[in-house]
Amino acid sequence: MPVSPAGPELRADCSRCFALCCVALPFSASADFARDKAAGTPCPNLGGDHRCGIHDRLRPEGYTGCTVYDCFGAGQKVSQVTFGGRDWRTGGREHARLMFAVFPVVEQLHELLHHLDEALALPAARPVHAELRRARERVERLSLGTPDELAGLDVGPHRREVGALLQRAGELARAGLRGRRKDRRGADLAGARLRGADLRGVSLRGACLIAADLTGADLRGADLLGTDLRDADLTDADLTGALFLTRPQLTAARGGAGTRLPASLPRPAHWTARGRGVLRR
Repeated sequence: MPVSPAGPELRADCSRCFALCCVALPFSASADFARDKAAGTPCPNLGGDHRCGIHDRLRPEGYTGCTVYDCFGAGQKVSQVTFGGRDWRTGGREHARLMFAVFPVVEQLHELLHHLDEALALPAARPVHAELRRARERVERLSLGTPDELAGLDVGPHRREVGALLQRAGELARAGLRGRRKDRRGADLAGARLRGADLRGVSLRGACLIAADLTGADLRGADLLGTDLRDADLTDADLTGALFLTRPQLTAARGGAGTRLPASLPRPAHWTARGRGVLRR
């Protein structure tokens, strides 16, 4: 399957963002975060220059969740386009409140754009390319709305519309693959022993694979849209051609040098060269 790298507008550029993910979003003390933080409150590790003070040691400091997160470029769009480069520190209380409300909305829209671009790069999905292009144009227009329009936007209907199109695109792409192409959408496979399993072309959309053993599993062409791969062991697994797989999903999992990935996705930095990635705290 062809490589579909995200365009610059759908890749996070922290240098052009006002650290919105570090302020707008809440987190709770857990295996992912070392402490609680309320929505709209700056992370204690955030500096006055909108840069993280512990960026190079987030995992050992207990902020694994930060390393997994990806805004799909929403941060720089909200900072530089929606709000014209006026940051939340200097714009006033109402300006900050509105910016923090808009950011997660644009994040969701950008995630949809990311998946639509991947679907449009699938030759087998050509029968729905026209619909995918129209959907992409609608979502892009929405992402360019005014702050008030975005703050009041219900993304749910658009997610459902795009989700149905992506499902059709995925089915068309998987139809040409050898294998049984099972439908395991939404399956609870937490901790499942799937070592060496043949999962070629299987739909695992929305499935829970937390801490599953996928060592050496064949996931070529599998639909992984929304699949929860936290702490899943992907050592020596083959994910080439996997559909709708994202960087955050990989970063939340474990793997190594033998894990085969789609050419468009980088190997997570915390994965060890010898095989199994570092366990999360």
